[in-house]
Amino acid sequence: MPAQVRNRSAETMPQLLNVDAALAQILADMQPLGSESVALAESLGRVIATDIAAPLDLPPFDNSAMDGYAIHHADSLSASPQQPATLHVTQDISAGDSPTDTLQPGQAARIMTGAPIPVGCSAVAPVEDTDDNWRKASGTAPPEEVRIYSRYGYGANIRRKGENIAFGATIMGAGTIIQPAEMGMLAAIGCARFEVLRKPKVVILGSGDELVDVHETLSAGKIRDTNSYTLAGLIRQAGGIPIRLPIARDKLSEIRALYSRALGINPDMIISSAGVSVGAADLVREVMDELGDIDFWRINMRPGKPLAYGALQGIPFFGLPGNPVSTMVTFEVLVRPALAKLAGRALRRRTIQATTADDLRSDGRRSYNRVRLSREGGAVVARSTGSQSSGALMSMLLADGLAIIPEGQRFVPAGSELPVLLLRPLE
Repeated sequence: MPAQVRNRSAETMPQLLNVDAALAQILADMQPLGSESVALAESLGRVIATDIAAPLDLPPFDNSAMDGYAIHHADSLSASPQQPATLHVTQDISAGDSPTDTLQPGQAARIMTGAPIPVGCSAVAPVEDTDDNWRKASGTAPPEEVRIYSRYGYGANIRRKGENIAFGATIMGAGTIIQPAEMGMLAAIGCARFEVLRKPKVVILGSGDELVDVHETLSAGKIRDTNSYTLAGLIRQAGGIPIRLPIARDKLSEIRALYSRALGINPDMIISSAGVSVGAADLVREVMDELGDIDFWRINMRPGKPLAYGALQGIPFFGLPGNPVSTMVTFEVLVRPALAKLAGRALRRRTIQATTADDLRSDGRRSYNRVRLSREGGAVVARSTGSQSSGALMSMLLADGLAIIPEGQRFVPAGSELPVLLLRPLE
C-alpha cells in the first residue's frame, strides 16, 4: 500500500515555513515500501529488504591458495636451496576434485589453486619453490618426486574453511544497496533470488495550454515541457520508477481526468509541476481539493517558495513550482529525501565547504545558488553559474552544486565560506 500521509490543516502552517521543518514533516509521513523478490542477475542497485545470512562456510572447504604441492609442513623445516627436501608425489589434485587419499609424511600432492586440501596436508609449497617447472594447463603429468627448496609453517598457503564467511553470519544487512561485489558474494552463497524493497512508482503530471511535448511543433506563444523530463531523470536517479502522463490542457475536465488516471495507476507518489503559486489557475487546486487533503505551503527558500504537499486518496503528493530551476531545487531539497525513505535508501547527500569566488546575494530566504566547483590550491572554490533566475535552466546544467545562503543573510562577499550541496561528484 502507498505510504499514508496524515491530514493537517493549512491554517496551522506558518506564513513562511522553515525548510528543515517542512522536510521533517514530509519525512515523518514516509514509510518504506513493501518488498518483492528479484533474481540475482537483475539486482544491481536494488535495496535488500531483510538481513541475508550465509547458509554455508566460505570457502566451503580447506583449499590451496596457489599452484604447488600439498605437503606435511614438518617435511620442509630443514629445506633450503642447498639441501632441498625430496618428497614422493602420490596425488594430482585439480580444482573441482574431491581427494580421498590421506597424505602421509614424506609424500606430496601436486595441487591447483582452489583445489581441496587432502587429509594430512598442513602446508602448500608454491610451484616456484620447487624443481618442477610444471604448469597444470599443459597437461603434463606430475613427477614421481619433487624437491622443496623452502621451509613452510603450519597452514602456509592454505585457505581455511569459513575464514572468509562463517556459516550463519550476516553478510548483508537490510538496507544494503546491491553493487557488483555484493552480487558476487550472493552468487558465492547460492542466493539466486532474494527480497528487495520495491522501487517507488512515481507519476509525473503536467498541465497548461502553453506547454507542448518535445515531439510537437513549437508555435507562437508555446513553450516545451521540460519539467516532466527533468523530473523523470531525477526520479530514476533517486531509485524510483517515473511514469510520465500526457499534458492536460487548462480545462477542468482534462485536469480531473489526468489526476484520476494517475490515481488509477496506484502509484507510491504523485508529482505535479505548476499551478501551486499565488495567482495560479484555480483549476488544479479545485481538482486537488476534490481528490485529497493538500496544503499549499510557502517555504522560506529561494528558489521554490510555493509548494503543494499532502495526499491524494492516501498517496503522497508534491505540487512543485513550475519554473524549471525551482522544480529541480525543490526536488533536491524536499522530494529526493522523501523518495529515499520510501525506497529504503540512506540519503547519501554530500555537503562540502567551498570558498566563494563571487559576491552572492539573497532576499533573506534560505537561498540555493547554482555554482560551479573547482579545486584550487587545496581549497574548493565556488563560482556562480550566472543568472540565478528560477527560469534559467542553463544555470542548473552548468552547476556542480547548490551554495546555501542561510536565512536572514542577504549578501555574501567573495572569499566567504558556504556549505554547498553537491549535485554531482566533485572531481
